[in-house]
Amino acid sequence: MVAMTKRLKTFQVVFTDPSKTFYCGGDRVCGRVEVEVNEVTRVSAMKLLGLGCAKVEYAKGKQRCRQEAEYLRHEEVLLMDDQPSDSDGSVVLRPGNKYNYTFGFELPQQGQLVSSYKGKFGYVHYYVKAMMERPQQPTLECKKPFEVEEPLDVNTPDLLSPTGGMKEKKVTCMFIPDGQVSLNVKIDRRGFCEGEDICINAKFENTCSRIVVPKAAIIAKHIYQANGRTKVFRQKLSSVRGNHIISGMCDAWQGKTIRVPKIKPSMLGCNIIRVEYALMIYIHIPGSEKLILELPLVIGTAGLGSRSSSVSSQEGSVSSASQSWVSLRMPSNPPSYCDITRDCRLDQPLTPLLDDFDGDDSPIFMNVPSFQFPPPPAYTETEEEFNGNARMMPVC
Repeated sequence: MVAMTKRLKTFQVVFTDPSKTFYCGGDRVCGRVEVEVNEVTRVSAMKLLGLGCAKVEYAKGKQRCRQEAEYLRHEEVLLMDDQPSDSDGSVVLRPGNKYNYTFGFELPQQGQLVSSYKGKFGYVHYYVKAMMERPQQPTLECKKPFEVEEPLDVNTPDLLSPTGGMKEKKVTCMFIPDGQVSLNVKIDRRGFCEGEDICINAKFENTCSRIVVPKAAIIAKHIYQANGRTKVFRQKLSSVRGNHIISGMCDAWQGKTIRVPKIKPSMLGCNIIRVEYALMIYIHIPGSEKLILELPLVIGTAGLGSRSSSVSSQEGSVSSASQSWVSLRMPSNPPSYCDITRDCRLDQPLTPLLDDFDGDDSPIFMNVPSFQFPPPPAYTETEEEFNGNARMMPVC
């Protein structure tokens, strides 16, 4: 922010390294305050203030909830060594000259700051403010914001350990029992960075009379606290879906992946604002509430640790899925359709049997595909005993 008046031509804060996108705890913030005037100006003092604060503000009915927390405060008086001052310490600035007030201060060590943040009901801001005090005139101010990012390492034993859970729901129709749906989920770890894939191993069972759809999504939860009240804002970041499961059937995910989008790391150290992430696995049930299971995630700072090791661990989890998840083994595949010489290309794309939506008032549509499937390939002939005589009976 640059302050401009009739007397001032330039009044701004400039950092020594403008290309630096963010600072960490323990870094040094250096720069200068540039001043140019259009007419003779007397400056009694040039002060610098480095501030960092978190603020939450939202309305709860007629009540206004507001809370603040301070994480950085640095004050100093800036001097120019090559500029003579009067007996009272004031300096006379003249037109045609460019004056620079240099400054520098060190941020608190890691763990004492929180990362910069801007959300729907709150923010965490850091900035440098220069204040020019003039005799018998209002004080002029200019600000320059800067970003702070606290490192968060996810390569810890707790975040690298597997996690999972299971859940079931009984379905009713007009108060009459209509079976149940269940899910059993496992992931190989809880800590991830942006761009990494989360491998999901899961089993879904459907014994109700409805067609259900399993889905998974990465959820962000923004938690704001003010005046003893808590407000939670949930946001869906990315999602995947599985196949429809008809009544009496089950389905399994073996290493199904969902990618972590470009998001800010988890913010867990602020007293009034928290940003948490979770992997939500749920089953969409028409005419009933969803069956939902949430597994907490921690999103770390990109660049910490070896990403290749985490990727190899994901690949290892996929290869060992059949060993650790015996209950998820699927039956052997039928003969391939590739053996059929008939042209089986379809004139139109496949139409899903059921189009479902996540909205509460969304209708359910049944679309019947108009194409014809080719006949299945013939299985091998089997030998069967009949009245003591061996006969060859084709299956089809």
